[in-house]
Amino acid sequence: MEVWIQHLLTQSLEWALFAVAVVTFFESLALVGLVLPGTVMMASLGALIGSGKIGLYPAWGAGFIGCLLGDWISFYIGWRFKGPLHRWKYLQKYRKLLDKTEHALNEHSIATILIGRFVGPTRPLIPMLAGMLELPVKKFLPPNIAGCLLWPPVYLLPGILAGVAIDAPHTAQSSDFKWLLLAEAVVIWLAAWTGWRWGRAIKSKKPATGFLSTERLRWLAPLLIILAIGGFVALQFHPMMPGFRHLLWRVFIA
Repeated sequence: MEVWIQHLLTQSLEWALFAVAVVTFFESLALVGLVLPGTVMMASLGALIGSGKIGLYPAWGAGFIGCLLGDWISFYIGWRFKGPLHRWKYLQKYRKLLDKTEHALNEHSIATILIGRFVGPTRPLIPMLAGMLELPVKKFLPPNIAGCLLWPPVYLLPGILAGVAIDAPHTAQSSDFKWLLLAEAVVIWLAAWTGWRWGRAIKSKKPATGFLSTERLRWLAPLLIILAIGGFVALQFHPMMPGFRHLLWRVFIA
């Protein structure tokens, strides 16, 4: 599928936008999104936006449509085939994840639908489970539409930043700047992930175990958050940053 997507991207702007819609559709489709490397594909598409080959807002619109279609079809599949799906042996390997997601939907349906859109393992499951639980459409649609509206730019952003950095003028300082940007992106991701795990451990009142135990997360998460904020502030004083900001601004106003 990745080869086919790459082929579409080389054809024309219309086909590139169609590729965005296809990726977001399958990334949202029940179960398919569990095995599709959608995050990598979204980053690749974001790089094309950052380099000016695709407009941000048309790609955003295409991603929104693909996301809605994937979620609504998944909801219908869950509603229409809830009996066979409950008995399907393939789903038993995801039993623990399904049980947790189902519990979250029962307790906090709106928050689960909205936040779950941004969590990889649950993204292609929540709409289907909402259908299986016969969640009223009027409760499903508002958070679903909001999530589909916000999700594409968030997942395209890393690729956009990479595409802008690639297009930055090549100077003696540009290579170092690109590595600093990559390092900052990694630290921000780690800070968000450890912060989320720490918050989840506190909220559930169940201590995290393993290497990232609650005791380690208690100091590691704040440390990474401080490093992420400090790195972001320090990058603003890099000589390459004004040019990078200008190129990035062009992406958002084009």
